Amino acid sequence: MGAFEYSALDVQGRRKRGVLEGDTARQVRQQLRDQGWTPLDVEAVAERDAGQRKVGLRRHLSPLELAIVTRQTATLLRAGLPLEQVLADVARQSGKPRVERIMLAVRSRVREGHSLAAGLSDFPGVFPEMYRKTVAAGEQSGYLEPVLDRLADYTENQQQLRQKTMLALFYPALLTILSIAIVSGLLTYVVPQIVHVFDNMHQQLPWITRALIATSAAARAYGLYGVVALLIAVVLTVQMLKRPGPRRRWHHVILRLPLAGRMARSVNAARFARTLGILTSSSVSILDALRVSSQVLTNLPMRDAVEDAAAKVREGSTLKNALERTGYFPPMTLSLIASGEASGNLEGMLERAADMQEREVETTLAAIMGLLEPILILLMGGIVLIIVLAILLPIFDLNQLVH
Repeated sequence: MGAFEYSALDVQGRRKRGVLEGDTARQVRQQLRDQGWTPLDVEAVAERDAGQRKVGLRRHLSPLELAIVTRQTATLLRAGLPLEQVLADVARQSGKPRVERIMLAVRSRVREGHSLAAGLSDFPGVFPEMYRKTVAAGEQSGYLEPVLDRLADYTENQQQLRQKTMLALFYPALLTILSIAIVSGLLTYVVPQIVHVFDNMHQQLPWITRALIATSAAARAYGLYGVVALLIAVVLTVQMLKRPGPRRRWHHVILRLPLAGRMARSVNAARFARTLGILTSSSVSILDALRVSSQVLTNLPMRDAVEDAAAKVREGSTLKNALERTGYFPPMTLSLIASGEASGNLEGMLERAADMQEREVETTLAAIMGLLEPILILLMGGIVLIIVLAILLPIFDLNQLVH
């Protein structure tokens, strides 16, 4: 029995979409007719996803949705429910057609006799390779529930870190946009109206006023062209960074920057340690775990370094020494990995290293935002002060001439 996505008209003639289970598309159409509906389109979920992948489309779940689905699945399995019922309950509980469609498709694969990992593999854009490898290892070892619990913790931690980062960046970004908008409005609309007062003054204007007038004239004459040029430059830069070569060189530059490089190393080290810890604790071999963990790194030089370290581990090197040669990983992370290798508790030390790196990222980000906000306010205040002085100085000079 498979999952079929349908489109039909109900008895009032309204278009309805959803997912039903059935052996064939004909059976699903009959189910719709039994309800008094007129089927328009019925297609197997697997076929629809295959067609979407061919044309470059891919449906996915948000990190929050994936975390919720994983936590619900782990909780229901721990309650002793069979896997088929768990997947059906999670699909109904979601309340979102996209999530329901995916989970019912996975359930149909499980009902056909396949493993849960095999069902998840039909949706590589939804469930990353690390996720599928961990589930497969949990099924083989007979510890699927605790493995899913760890995956739920992992996805929730990643979502919380991403959410904290977005919230921390929201206020400075909003302040920057408002500052640019206010200054642009002053230069293009307010200043030109005021400088007309100085047209009949037969005296030399202060240099700051002349500079303001020239800036305002340039903004009015070439501002639109500047915005268009900036947008084109951004689009070209984004397109260029999609290519592996330029993106790798850019990532090298980031790693060399004092603050940005430290943040990039900490974020990627935390992600690597967390993923490797989950995989090794789920009985995935260290070489496979290193290969999968390298794919979660967003910095390409660090990803290449982990792949090189995996080759050295294959040749007999310790993980700590192999990673230390790269020069990218923080000393504290390397020390904890060495301690884990020596004590036989590598997964525990990797989890501790990930916790430490994530706390460092949060602390550093909070410190940066704490400094950035007053700097932006002072910068905005300084610009407004310059504009006000440029307008008031000629007025003061005119008052002195009158007296």
